Amino acid sequence: MSSDNIRYRVVSAIASELISAGLADVIADSAHFKLVASLGSIDDALTRLALDRPDLLIVDAAAVTDLNNLRATLGSDVTLVALVHSYVPLTELRRYDAVLDVAQSRGELIRTLIDAAHAATDDDGSGNNTENNYELSKRETDVLVLVAKGLTNKEIADDLNLSVHTVISHRKNIMHKTGIKSVAGLTMYAMLNKLL
Repeated sequence: MSSDNIRYRVVSAIASELISAGLADVIADSAHFKLVASLGSIDDALTRLALDRPDLLIVDAAAVTDLNNLRATLGSDVTLVALVHSYVPLTELRRYDAVLDVAQSRGELIRTLIDAAHAATDDDGSGNNTENNYELSKRETDVLVLVAKGLTNKEIADDLNLSVHTVISHRKNIMHKTGIKSVAGLTMYAMLNKLL
């Protein structure tokens, strides 16, 4: 079976019933994922870890009080995804395998989950992770072009009618997918790919 046909097992640990229901609806739209449990807390998810055997655990980033302990409990077999609906420091978000923002479109949410799941399975321990082969989404490309033009996060957010936090999430995804960390490098990437 190709990696595109794999159904990844997902557990969500989100206290808000509204956000949890919306996330469940988005996941149900993708043939790549199966939501095996939608729980109200991280403690519930950890208690059921052996039973649910998730490939991805989506948690409310604002509810995580001890990320180190959570990572240690999960081990390396579970991809940890932060769901963001309010401010969380960028330094904390960088410690997750992927970040979902409630302001993202349905397609962007699924693409982020697919990228996170593939990154986990593509890493064969040889250091030849294929994360640099991922295509940027339309919105990520829009953000990349504006980054390359020298706009600030606030200016990009205003131009694309997004929150600043969503712009930051897109920039993080762009850096993850391209493997480029500097604005100069991203500008060169945009020029080489004829985006400017």
